[in-house]
Amino acid sequence: EVQLVESGGGLVQPGGSLRLSCAASGFTFSSYAMSWVRQAPGKGLEWVSGISSGGSSTTYADSVKGRFTVSRDNAQNTLYLQINSLKPEDTAVYYCTKCPGSTVVVEIDLYDYWGQGTQVTVSS
Repeated sequence: EVQLVESGGGLVQPGGSLRLSCAASGFTFSSYAMSWVRQAPGKGLEWVSGISSGGSSTTYADSVKGRFTVSRDNAQNTLYLQINSLKPEDTAVYYCTKCPGSTVVVEIDLYDYWGQGTQVTVSS
């Protein structure tokens, strides 16, 4: 059974940082690209970032470029998202998702597995 379990969310002040983690199990983690998707209160799903299966290729939404860094540890079956310079508009539930293949796809409808999400709230 595929499982994706996010952690690391919380309440942080503007300008602060967080590191989200996603523990993966039930599939060959190193064979699949992974992505992060977020949903702000009252809004739709937004693709945030993706990383290829081997970790050599990363991509970011323009809204987070330069502030977010995606990485992975294939030995530990874990995906990470380092979030710096947080803004109130980054407040959202952040989901870890599995891409259908080894390269990142940004079409959210193609993701076949999702975690339960972790809440990030940016507020003073």
